[in-house]
Formats: sequence, C-alpha cells, structure tokens
Amino acid sequence: MQKLLFSEDVEVLKAVNVASVPQLSPFRYPGGKTWFVPRLREWLLSQPQKPKRLIEPFAGGGIISLTSISENLVELSHLVELDSEIAAVWKTLIGGDAEWLASRILNFEMTKENAIGVLSAKKRLPKEIAFQTINKNRTFHGGILASGSGFLKNGEAGKGILSRWYPATLAKRIRNIDLIRTRLSFEHRDAFEVLEEHKNDRNSVFFVDPPYTAGGKKAGSRLYTHSQLDHERLFSVCSELTGDFIMTYDNAAEVRELAKKYGLQAKPIPMKNTHHAAMTELVISRDLAWMKGINRVLEEQAVYSTRKKNQSKPNYATEARSEPCLLLTRLET
Repeated sequence: MQKLLFSEDVEVLKAVNVASVPQLSPFRYPGGKTWFVPRLREWLLSQPQKPKRLIEPFAGGGIISLTSISENLVELSHLVELDSEIAAVWKTLIGGDAEWLASRILNFEMTKENAIGVLSAKKRLPKEIAFQTINKNRTFHGGILASGSGFLKNGEAGKGILSRWYPATLAKRIRNIDLIRTRLSFEHRDAFEVLEEHKNDRNSVFFVDPPYTAGGKKAGSRLYTHSQLDHERLFSVCSELTGDFIMTYDNAAEVRELAKKYGLQAKPIPMKNTHHAAMTELVISRDLAWMKGINRVLEEQAVYSTRKKNQSKPNYATEARSEPCLLLTRLET
C-alpha cells in the first residue's frame, strides 16, 4: 500500500461502506467494485447527457453495469469477459436461462459432498457451467475462481461452505437481472479487441477495471485466471478513446508513471480490502473534475509541513507546474 501525503487543504474522503450499496451481482467477486458505486453515479450524472451505452471490458462480477442499468444511469450496458466460467454465467443470465439457474440454486442442498459432486462433474451447456461457477464462487475462499483456491474451512461463525451460500438471495438477484436483460449485452472476448472496435464511438462511455498486476503486483495473478496484461497498451488504447472513460487501478508507482506518460489525470480514492484494511486505489481518466474532495495524487516521497494557522493558502495552480513531486499533468483549463 502506497502512503499518500496530502496538504491540509485537501479533503481525505472516507471509504464507502459497501453494506450501504445495493448488492446486485450473484458473484462474490474478488476485486469487485461495489465500493466504487457512489463515485460511479457521480461520474455518469456528470455527463452532458445520459450515455447511450456503457462498455465494461473487464466485467467480472458486473456490479458497474448492473448498477448503471438498474438506476437508469445509461441506456444500455455491454459486458465483456475473457474468463470462460464467468462468461458462462453472463451468457445464462442475459441469454434467457436465468430462471433455470435461480431454480437450480433454490433446489440444491448445499453440503460439501454435494458441492464436490457439482464441481467434479463434466458440464457442457453454458447454464450447467454457470451453476458450477456460482457454486464454486460461493463456496471457495474469497470467491476466487482461479486455480489454487479451495473450499472455505471456517467461514463466518464456523459455517464453512454455508457462510456465503444464500439460495433465496442469489435467486432474487438472478431474477432481478432477468428483468433488465434486454438492456444488457455480453461478449466472451478479449478486452483489447472490444476497446479497439469502439475506439471512435462517441456515444459510449467505458469503465475499465483490469487485473491489478502492474509493477509486479501479485494480487491479480492470484485472483484471476487471465491475469497477464499489457498495461502500457491498455493506457495507450484508453487514451485514444473518443468516449469518456474511467480506469481503476492499484496505487502503484508504475501505474502513476503510465498515467503521466499518457497525459491522464489520476486521483486516489479510499477503499477497504477483503480483510477490511484501509487503502487507496487510483481513478484515472482525461478529466476528473467531477471528483470532488481530492485534488491530485502526490508521490509517496512528497513531504509537506503543516501550514501555520494564519498563513495564507498556497497557490496550487502555480505549485502544480513547479513542484516535481506532483503527478497530475492536466491541471490547465
């Protein structure tokens, strides 16, 4: 975790309590963006007009698309995911088999033996793979689907694999997705291909949340099956998008340097990880003026003395052009 130092004039926001955000996804997704939902609303409502389409090239648990449609913040949402197990779930939910999946979950007796039986069975239909994937996601440690993960041992209050298995809740979320599926679309494809195809689409906005593997980070490689990513290429492609976009990234030195190289703004936002430890991630885009409360990202070595009570406030617009430790590049209006 990078330690950020802020001048006394910059408001440090509190991490969002995810319990206050509507839980719409059937996934318990590692690296999910439920905590970002309040900022998502601010971003989409700041657009000159309601976006025709939101494109989510690393869809994962899909909370961004589901929130955007459920709250009518965009007209349509297009989810893209390369992982075949996650893709099977979205194909099932959006393709018309949501009720089958909801009923299958409601009628399943969750025991470790039954779960092992489901996971060891050879599945061929997308809806069968979808049930298998939800089963694994809800019974494996941290919801991790990548190889190397395993069943919860103790879980909450010693419930083991039953800790995250809420059949009625899962069925309700799945049926709610079925109600909005005509405004959702899905592709089992590579994110770069889709971004390149829509590069000149000014009617779309993009929410880009890649695996966090920049700068040798290991979290993404442990959590996701497809974790290897050319991060510089992603920054290059996103910087050329005609439509507005947001990227979310871990607060790593390499990420900050890439933002600087491609003329993008980066701002920290507080969040809590799965162990409830406070940390920051970066929000990156061409223009983050809609983000109130935090003015810029500072390098970790930046040192600021506390301003005396009667001392005049510094001129940030001037400092941003002369202070070498500041990272934001587009402060000019």
